[in-house]
Amino acid sequence: MLPQERPPRAPADLNRINPAIWPRTSGRTDGALTVGGVDVRDLAREHGTPLYVLDEDDVRSRMRDYATAFSGSEVHYAGKAFLCKEVVRWLAREGLGLDVASGGELAVALSVGFPPERVTMHGNNKSAAELTRALEAGVGHIVIDSYEEIARLGHLAGELGKRPKVMIRVTTGVEAHTHEFIATAHDDQKFGLSLNTGAAAEAVRRVLALPQLDLVGLHSHIGSQIVDTAGFEVAARRLATLLVQIKDEHGVVLPELDLGGGYGIAYVEGDEAPDIKELADGLREIVTKVCSDAGLPVPRLTIEPGRTIVGPGGVTLYEVGTVKDVEGLRTYVSIDGGMSDNVRTALYGAEYTVVLASRESDAEPMLCRVVGKHCESGDIIVRDCYLPSDLAPGDLIAVAATGAYCRSLASNYNYLPKPAVVAVSGGASRVIVRGETEDDLLRGQL
Repeated sequence: MLPQERPPRAPADLNRINPAIWPRTSGRTDGALTVGGVDVRDLAREHGTPLYVLDEDDVRSRMRDYATAFSGSEVHYAGKAFLCKEVVRWLAREGLGLDVASGGELAVALSVGFPPERVTMHGNNKSAAELTRALEAGVGHIVIDSYEEIARLGHLAGELGKRPKVMIRVTTGVEAHTHEFIATAHDDQKFGLSLNTGAAAEAVRRVLALPQLDLVGLHSHIGSQIVDTAGFEVAARRLATLLVQIKDEHGVVLPELDLGGGYGIAYVEGDEAPDIKELADGLREIVTKVCSDAGLPVPRLTIEPGRTIVGPGGVTLYEVGTVKDVEGLRTYVSIDGGMSDNVRTALYGAEYTVVLASRESDAEPMLCRVVGKHCESGDIIVRDCYLPSDLAPGDLIAVAATGAYCRSLASNYNYLPKPAVVAVSGGASRVIVRGETEDDLLRGQL
């Protein structure tokens, strides 16, 4: 192992549950991790492992935080982060909207009676069937992503006698990475219509030429895991230039502006996460100033948080299977899940915080790599971490901040069933997504 790869030092307290990283209701009782007032040892006994644990109070409180901070604006939860029927019910009760990126995600929303007018349909290649279903359901907005989609949607809307509200997704040339943004021509990607090449302006012309479509605004998304508003300011200014062009060329003032999501959360010590009220105040100030400078009325603002709502409230629980010391390098801790329930480390190089969850320990820290049981050397959950040196098979470990994208990206690689999702609140747990069985894996085979 190269010296620069080694974490700088072990945590002062391996048993600490950092409230900036773990769910709001988490702590330790009699040494064991508790979430929502439930002992993780009881969760493991009742539901098995691996297990996704979702703190209902944490998630719903973050929904309320957004609704309060962005009062007067639209908050649409990005369903791709994690979506199931129960989460949709929480959104309905807390007054948020919902972004869907496929017909399947729309089906989840409609199955529990979520108001379709509070749904926005995204996607770079929406099929005719998906657009038809969205039109028939009466979704609130459809975000257009290509010239082909303009024609496709216009044709379908005409056939069905509908006039959907649409927004054009604009590639602004701003690519945000945590604290930095790169103001370059980021046009070499599949999403959106380029501002720099004139494609976005041409899309506006084509939509306005179709009476079947009601153009109400522009949409932008600049990246993920963003912790400040610098990139949003650049994007908003560039969108304002297009809004002015639309007004001058067509005499049309668009009433809505969607700046997307991508706000960051804390995964490990030292990570920053934006304060929601400060984020709201900052985005409002940006949009107000940009539009004032451009001589435009301030449009209605929409944002699309996903990770920041559901990510911190999620914990994944595993049982340790083997502990293998590779002398002079590190100890490999193998758990009963892996990249099939959390591919983010293998896919993105994501970092996570992990703790011994079934008990406390005063043993010396040992440098570990938490790995899964799949036939891949890249099957890594936590690349570098410290766990107690008395860690043993049968212990439970928990990985924090796994509420977003872990279950959504889960697979059946090596024919592992996907784990259950359990919601915890007030000392009780209930299954909100049933864990798969081997019968489920075989059911579709002929």
